[in-house]
Amino acid sequence: MSILGERLAGARVLDLFAGSGALGLEALSRGAERVTLVELSPASLAAIRANLDALGVADRVSVHRGDAMRFIARLGPRAFDIALADPPYTVPHAERLVAAFRARPFAALLAVEHPASVAPGGDETRRYGDVALTFCHAP
Repeated sequence: MSILGERLAGARVLDLFAGSGALGLEALSRGAERVTLVELSPASLAAIRANLDALGVADRVSVHRGDAMRFIARLGPRAFDIALADPPYTVPHAERLVAAFRARPFAALLAVEHPASVAPGGDETRRYGDVALTFCHAP
């Protein structure tokens, strides 16, 4: 989140493959205006609801149960300011997300976490051991 810095202030943030919602909730704590979480797993959705209740921020968060790739396929250009994704490493989601973003940038900025051995074709990649974070900027 420190990489995103001031871009988070007042931002509309999308958290794909949200898991517990940690990325989106961290963005909210750093000044994002609204956060949309997309998650498929019932157990993860239960964790998200518990976290929203514990933090008292449910009024600033939308939760969508569903497939993240299908969700972004319905979005218009720049529907969000920032899109964050930490997809499972067992499926080539990082490459698919970058390709979908290139075809129709659904946010001003996409940040995808992935194995460092993968090169999804973004604009900038930062490596942290076995993990990498790739950024794509909308034209």
